[in-house]
Amino acid sequence: MIYQKEREAVAATMRRLYSQGLTTCSGGNISLRVGKNHVLITPSALDKGKTNFRQIALMTLDGENYSTGLKPSIETDMHLKILKCRPDINAVVHAHPKSASYLTAVQNGVIRTDLLAEARYLLGEPAFAPYALMGTESLGDTAAASLADGQFALLMENHGVLTVGKTLLQAFDRIEVLEAAAEMTVNALTSGNISPLCETKLKEIDGLHS
Repeated sequence: MIYQKEREAVAATMRRLYSQGLTTCSGGNISLRVGKNHVLITPSALDKGKTNFRQIALMTLDGENYSTGLKPSIETDMHLKILKCRPDINAVVHAHPKSASYLTAVQNGVIRTDLLAEARYLLGEPAFAPYALMGTESLGDTAAASLADGQFALLMENHGVLTVGKTLLQAFDRIEVLEAAAEMTVNALTSGNISPLCETKLKEIDGLHS
């Protein structure tokens, strides 16, 4: 099977996403750019905790499905548009981790990345996308437009979150760190005893990317 090694990596990452409690058995989706114009993407309506490489669809960036008999994720349009707009990244991970998703449903909700140096380095300042109906072109347009160059994480209003990376591992690492940062943010909402990184320290961390 073409791209079998890459398909196995996508399936393994999907199973890991589920086993880490970052999504439900029916939620979440992952895509990986392979070659110049092809994308692997997880399936729709299958148990994400048991995903195997034979269930990973191969598509073009323009949306042509080469995997007959496989139904790609309903969020395929969103993945393809993000990958088209961001040639600097190769992987997109979208899921609904509890704390991070909660903060997408809070008025003026944010996930603070100024509480831990690792979060700031890996995530920067997360972007925010206004609500759009799942599986629609509007969602894809909104998500792609909201995730500007140099941003690695996106909060999707009343929906969930996504992270991007040059590799699958990098994108997965970022969604784990995003959820940890969300948990710290929720805790910070009920605590007045926090010590965030100052502006000078944040700029030092941001400078590590240059």
